[in-house]
Amino acid sequence: MPTQTPMQLGMIGLGRMGANIVRRLTRDGHRCVAYDVNPEAVAKLEGDGVVGATSLADLAAKLDAPRTIWLMLPAAITGDTLNQLVDYLEPGDVVIDGGNSFYQDDISRSRELAVRQIHYVDCGTSGGVWGLERGYSLMIGGEAPIVARLDPLFRSISPGEDGVAPTVARSGRPGTATSGYLHCGPNGAGHFVKMVHNGIEYGMMGAIAEGLSILKHANAGASDIEADAETTPMRNPDFYSYDLDVAEIAELWRHGSVISSWLMDLTAEALAGSPELDEFSGRVSDSGEGRWTVQAAIDESVPAPVISAALWQRYESRERGQFAAKVLSAMRSEFGGHVEKRS
Repeated sequence: MPTQTPMQLGMIGLGRMGANIVRRLTRDGHRCVAYDVNPEAVAKLEGDGVVGATSLADLAAKLDAPRTIWLMLPAAITGDTLNQLVDYLEPGDVVIDGGNSFYQDDISRSRELAVRQIHYVDCGTSGGVWGLERGYSLMIGGEAPIVARLDPLFRSISPGEDGVAPTVARSGRPGTATSGYLHCGPNGAGHFVKMVHNGIEYGMMGAIAEGLSILKHANAGASDIEADAETTPMRNPDFYSYDLDVAEIAELWRHGSVISSWLMDLTAEALAGSPELDEFSGRVSDSGEGRWTVQAAIDESVPAPVISAALWQRYESRERGQFAAKVLSAMRSEFGGHVEKRS
């Protein structure tokens, strides 16, 4: 159903999330102007309330003043794009950064734009490729009056009434959190909350992956185990003779389990389609939020061993620990004459 207060938004960046945010907005009655460096991405959205733009200047020209422009770009190019965009903006315009920028950059950018009387809003956005249908969880930082003015946009992008059972203890408490979006505080607060959100995500994903791997190898005692000076023998091989169906266990844990979650839903879906996950190499990237979360924990003197370990594991998956392993092997060879085993 169209919103009662339709607005206009310019979207820069039409990747996995930017294009679907535009689709949610137009579906709710808002008007959008869209730009991407890839003209094909723009062409796919044109029509049905979306006007295509061929450049940043063209996008700015097609928006009514005061403009509201959303950047949905990788953090590495957001700053350069914003620096180009400001030449086409005027006092009163609003820039929303919905990507995964470092929150300290938000603080600097908001101050620089304030000199031009341009408003800046940082909006941590969670939902991935499923956001078109599920909606996006929005963590927002910026000036309260500006965030309030943009409320119709945030309301359309967020999940709204998504069937999640209400928290009993907060019954009757006002606010937008139950709709899936929240003004968290001044500039930087939105991306700070999203940064920690992603750090938690690292830990949860890592725990699920490690647990399923332990189950996967629960038949280690049934395989031929080498017995030599370089291999610690398994003390009780008969304790590890289970051929477990990991895909079925993942499905089991979706129903009534304490660890049931959307991440478990997605894991079960992946394993149901490919029990051995042969199409994946196991290289896990990180886009910055995990390491920024760990740095914040250090600065705040807050222990965060789970998130830290999950971050180190991602580095290990990219063989960043390979040289350290070689050094260990070399030391064993030097002090004890240990011959490196070849697997």
